[in-house]
Amino acid sequence: MPDSNINLVLGQERSSWIRLRTMILLRWVAIAGQVAAILVAQHSYHLQLNLGLCYLAIGISAVGNLLAIFLFPENKRLGEFENFLMVLFDLLQLGFLLYLTGGLHNPFALLLVGPVIISANVMGLRSTLFIGTTAIVLVTLLGLYHVPLRTEMGFVLRIPDVFVFGHWTAIIIAIIFLGAYSYRISSEVQSMSEALAATQMALSREQKLTDLGGVVAAAAHELGTPLATIKLASSELVEELDDRPDLREDAALIREQADRCRDILRDMGRAGKDDLHLRQAPLSTVIHEAAEPHVHRGKTVHFDEGPGAGGDLQQPSILRKPEVIHGLRNLIQNAVDFARANVWVEAEWTAETITVSIMDDGRGYPGHMIGRIGDPFVRRRRAEIDRRTRPEYEGMGLGLFIAKTLLERSGAELSFANGSDPYQTLTDQSERRGAIVLVVWPRSQIDAQTGENPVPLGLNDQFQV
Repeated sequence: MPDSNINLVLGQERSSWIRLRTMILLRWVAIAGQVAAILVAQHSYHLQLNLGLCYLAIGISAVGNLLAIFLFPENKRLGEFENFLMVLFDLLQLGFLLYLTGGLHNPFALLLVGPVIISANVMGLRSTLFIGTTAIVLVTLLGLYHVPLRTEMGFVLRIPDVFVFGHWTAIIIAIIFLGAYSYRISSEVQSMSEALAATQMALSREQKLTDLGGVVAAAAHELGTPLATIKLASSELVEELDDRPDLREDAALIREQADRCRDILRDMGRAGKDDLHLRQAPLSTVIHEAAEPHVHRGKTVHFDEGPGAGGDLQQPSILRKPEVIHGLRNLIQNAVDFARANVWVEAEWTAETITVSIMDDGRGYPGHMIGRIGDPFVRRRRAEIDRRTRPEYEGMGLGLFIAKTLLERSGAELSFANGSDPYQTLTDQSERRGAIVLVVWPRSQIDAQTGENPVPLGLNDQFQV
């Protein structure tokens, strides 16, 4: 997948997902709730409130909404800093209203948690920490300083200090816990969304390459006859124009260019001369195709194919799915990158399963990462030896995730282990002490002849010029 496409996926800020109109709508709801609460407190419970300052705070929020509506387009999406300013303003405005209406003695003090949760869901860690810290400071100040609530008769409405302390403690815990919880869940969802987008782009690229191969093969097949005709006619002209050397040279040039076109089409269409051939291939052919870009990179790649217990001697033909080719290619690339000198790619089939094992003689996976292999954006800090062996590699922790996701989409189950682990059961050969990946398909999922989706293969026409 092109780096520019990956950077486009990974470089998006979470806050840029939120439309300004969404935040405006939420603020209108908050304004309506604040006005309703003041009206009920004044007319139903006859509480003495500083209505001028209360409506001033609400009016400033309403004016801000109106300005945003008229100054910005409907489809504007907020940047990180813009979103931060809006949430911070809402938090301070709510804190000021609570100061005017009893502080922590007001049950609506719990709403201070709202801006923190919004920040945790749509903004980065630094902005969320600032909003959360501001909310904690406001809660603490509201517990100490506020305008008391008074009834129509002048009595102060307050709750015992122990309940004020409990209220303060509950709100602080809610800010910390719900903020951290929301941020963690949002980060997980975002990481998975970005990783799946990158996986889809990789699969799309592989699909385009496969489709291109089909087009090339079809072109080679269809152009064979006219090229043969051109060559035949030009050869006859060469023989008949012995007395016209100038025209004879032109005819010879036409024949040479027809031969060149034949060679080009043969090279381009060597993967197959018929579309049907591109849809299935022997297991070893698919494995070699996946490994082809990495077999000449300074490491020795050993291939071994054979039947397992009860397996037929004839190797199966499998579906040439882009998911399979790209997934295996990523795993083989990873093995070649970290191997010291050797990589082993072994295929085995039985009546029920098809298995591919990829092993190397490198250092293997970090022990503490075995359980997390395949999660998006999981990578360890690059050691100096990695910088020397992979100087151009800037891994994002997506390679194994993409491989695992694509292969599982094709019906495979993956297992990861280190050959140096005395408790692993994937291999018993001591020289294969590096990383081990075992890919197992139910034969019904991938076999092109006997599986759930068999592909009939007709005879390929010979391409001759």
